[in-house]
Amino acid sequence: MRLDELLDELQVRIDEVRGTRDRVHSLLEAVVSVGRELDLAQVLRRIVEAGALLVDAEYGALGVIGPDGRTLSQFLTVGLTDEEITEIGPLPAGHGLLGEVIRHPEPLRLTDLGAHSSSHGFPAHHPPMRTFLGVPIRVRDEVFGNLYLTDKRGGIDFDTEDETVISTLSVAAGVAIDNARLYEGSQRQQRWLKANAEITESLLSGASRPAVLELIARRAREITTARLADIAMPVAGVDGLVVEFSVGPDARARQGLVVPFSGTLSGAAHRAGKPVTAVPASADEHYPAEAQVQDGLGPAVAVPLGTSGGESRGVLLLARAAGEPAFGEGELEPLVAFAGQATIALELAERRRDAEQIALLEERDRIARDLHDLAIQRLFATGMTLQSAARLVEHEGAAERVGRAVDDLDETIKIIRSTIFGLRTKDRESGPGLRARAARAVGDAATTLGHPPRLSMEGLLDTDVPPQIADHVMAVLGELLSNAARHAQANRVGVTLKAARGEVVLTVSDNGKGIPAQGAQDRRSGLRNLAERAQGLGGSFTHERPDEGGTRLVWRAPLPTGN
Repeated sequence: MRLDELLDELQVRIDEVRGTRDRVHSLLEAVVSVGRELDLAQVLRRIVEAGALLVDAEYGALGVIGPDGRTLSQFLTVGLTDEEITEIGPLPAGHGLLGEVIRHPEPLRLTDLGAHSSSHGFPAHHPPMRTFLGVPIRVRDEVFGNLYLTDKRGGIDFDTEDETVISTLSVAAGVAIDNARLYEGSQRQQRWLKANAEITESLLSGASRPAVLELIARRAREITTARLADIAMPVAGVDGLVVEFSVGPDARARQGLVVPFSGTLSGAAHRAGKPVTAVPASADEHYPAEAQVQDGLGPAVAVPLGTSGGESRGVLLLARAAGEPAFGEGELEPLVAFAGQATIALELAERRRDAEQIALLEERDRIARDLHDLAIQRLFATGMTLQSAARLVEHEGAAERVGRAVDDLDETIKIIRSTIFGLRTKDRESGPGLRARAARAVGDAATTLGHPPRLSMEGLLDTDVPPQIADHVMAVLGELLSNAARHAQANRVGVTLKAARGEVVLTVSDNGKGIPAQGAQDRRSGLRNLAERAQGLGGSFTHERPDEGGTRLVWRAPLPTGN
C-alpha cells in the first residue's frame, strides 16, 4: 500500500511537471505569436487572445490608456459576440474596477470582483463575471494599457501561477507593441512624405485652390485612418469658421457649416494656433458647441493651417470611428508638419490668384485704352457723318431715323465712357470693385455648394454702387450662399446682381426644399438680420416660394441720388 501511495504521488508530480512544461511551451508559443506581427491592431488582438488562452479565461480584454493617463481610449474584447457588445452599449472608459489598475499599475487578482470597493457593477445586458485578473502592459517604462481576464473556466479562481504567466506575457507584449509602433511610425512617415510631394506636384501643375484643399483633406484622412476630415476657414463677416471641404460621412451636409469659435475643437485650435485633441470631441465637456464631430465618431484632433496674428489661416479636423485609438504625440508631429506644407500650398494658390487678378486688371486697362482710342473715336466720327448727312435727306421720316441713330450713338458713347471708367477704377483702399468681389464670392461658393452657381450681373456696379452699400451687398450675398449650402439641399443655385433705375437688387434663387413654415430658427433669424440690414438703407428684403419649387430671395437697396 505504501508503494501504491508513492507511485500515485510520483504520478501527480509527473503530471505537474508535464503540465508546467506544456504551459511554458504554450507561453513561448504565445510570445512568438505576438512578436511575429508588425501591425499594431493585430498585435493587440493577439495579446488578448493569447492571455485568455493561457489562463483558460472565458472573457478577456485589453484597454489602451488615453493621452490623459486616466481613461481608456481603446478597448478590445474576447469572449463577447458582436451582438452582446452592441447590447451592452458604449465601451468602458476606465472607471470603477478597470480604473483601479490604471491608478495602481500593479497586478490585481480577485476571487469576486463585485466585492471590490472600486466595483460599480455591470451595465444592462452585461454577462455576469466573478473572478478577475488584471495586469499592466508597459512599453519602455511607460504604461501602455492593461490586460483584463475574468471567469476562469471550471469555476475556479486565478492562482499565483496564472498571475506569473500573464505578467510574463505582458513583458513580451510590451516589446511587441514597441516594435509595431516603430514600424507603424516609419510607414506613416513615408506616407506623409509621399503626400507632401503629391501636393507640391499638384501646385506646380497649376491646380486650383479647391483641388488643393480636397487633396489635403483626403490624404490626411487616409494616412491617419480617420473617418472624417474637414477643412474650415475663417470668413470675413462670419462669426466662426466655414467648412470649405469635407470628406467622410454626410460630407455634403457639412460643407458650408459654420463652426463657432467658442466651444468647438476647430475654434480652439484656430485661436490657440496649435493642435487640440479630444476623446471624443462630441462628448468632451470642453467643447459643448461641437457640431462637426457627430455621434458615432470617437477621438478627434484639430490642427491649424499656419498662423497669422496668433490665429490660424484655417483648421484641419480629423475624427476616427468610436473605439479607435486616440491621436498620440507620435502622430501629431508629422501631422503638424503636413499642415505646414498644406499652408504653403494654400499661400501659393492665393499668390497665383493674386497674379491672375493683376493680369485681369492689366487686360482691363488695355481694353479701356482700345475702347477710348479706337471705338469711341470711330463712333464719334460716324455720328458726325450722320449729322452732316441728315441735312441732305429730304424725306422727313428718313431724316428722323438718322437723328435717332445719332442720338443712339451719343448714348452708346456715354455707356462706353462709363465702362472705361469702371474698368480703370482701382480704389486701393477698398480693393476690387463690386463686380469682381461678387464673382469671387460666387466662385468660392462652388466648393461648399458642391456645384458652381449661375451668376448674372447687369449695370454699372463698380461706378454706381458706393463702397458702403457694396459692403452690405457682399455680406448679404455671403449669408444667402451659406444658407443655400447648409439648408437648401439644392443642385441648382442662381445669383443675379443688378444696378438700375436708382437701386441695387440682389436675387438668389435655388431649386431646393424651400424655407419651412416652422422650425429652422437659426435660418429665420439670419433672414431677419438681412431684412433689418435692407431697412436700415431704406430698402427691402423678400423671400418667396416659386411655383416650380425652391426659394427666391430678393434684397434691394436704393442708390444715392446722382449715381
